[in-house]
Amino acid sequence: MNKQVIGYALLIVLGLLAPFFVYPVFLMKALCFALFACAFNLLIGYTGLLSFGHAAFLGGGGYMAGQAIKMWGFPTELGLLMGMFSGAVLGFVIGSLAIRRQGIYFAMITLALSQMLYFFCLQAKFTGGEDGLQAVPRGTLLGSISLADDLTLYYVVFAIFIAGFWMIHRTIHSPFGQVLKAIRENEPRAISLGYDVDRYKLLAFVISTALAGLAGATKTVMLGFETLTDVHWHMSGEVVLMTLLGGMGTVLGPVVGAFTVKALEDKLGDFGDLLAVTTGIEWFKTIGESVTIVTGLIFVVCVLAFRRGIVGELAALLKNKPH
Repeated sequence: MNKQVIGYALLIVLGLLAPFFVYPVFLMKALCFALFACAFNLLIGYTGLLSFGHAAFLGGGGYMAGQAIKMWGFPTELGLLMGMFSGAVLGFVIGSLAIRRQGIYFAMITLALSQMLYFFCLQAKFTGGEDGLQAVPRGTLLGSISLADDLTLYYVVFAIFIAGFWMIHRTIHSPFGQVLKAIRENEPRAISLGYDVDRYKLLAFVISTALAGLAGATKTVMLGFETLTDVHWHMSGEVVLMTLLGGMGTVLGPVVGAFTVKALEDKLGDFGDLLAVTTGIEWFKTIGESVTIVTGLIFVVCVLAFRRGIVGELAALLKNKPH
């Protein structure tokens, strides 16, 4: 049997057993960001397009799902699909404008349009403004399975992540994915071979934003609210950090990066308190308030010491290991 298949099977088994050993809410949140990072990696790692506005699709999907479930009374599964659809629509509109440019100009256009959505969400009444969209019900699955229980919802979130991850994996390893890699490596040559490069890039952009919207919708259902944090430019920077830390252009890299960043955010405060108690130095208690500084330092170390990211470096070591 293929080693890759065995590896994925072991990861699925690990995911099925994980909520019995780790807090399910943390796992669900990390899985949502892992799907978000995987969607972003499809764009930057395999198409060569750096988007600084991907927060728009995460937050847009979250707001749409929350609105559909809370205000319109849609069932949860339909609300999730609405979040995914809104991400795709936003991606088509923004992507149609952005792909006309390349490099830093592409990135700046996505950032500018994302900020426009941020200020719209800040001022619109149905989004709740600065208070966000609160009290979004989890609802039921297929009309009969209650999602109020964290363990039940975890397996739903895990299934959504697996479906999204499988879609990205299939896209990467399809003929379409090979064309995307060719565009990333040498766009003028791809054009000379007769490929409609803009159409391929737009389709990749829409697939990425649709999955980002699904990640945002799932996160809203899981937490029960959606706030401006998800549409802020800082979130676009955070997903870049996750992808680069885990390994840009690798299948599992964004997953590892997302779990690493979220674990730091969640556990850094506890680690600081433990150091303060152990050493008697009260300053260590402030570590939990300096998560962004610590993650920034990790990002600098990653760029300087292992540019291929955690997964990329491990893959290189295994490849060069003597038999």
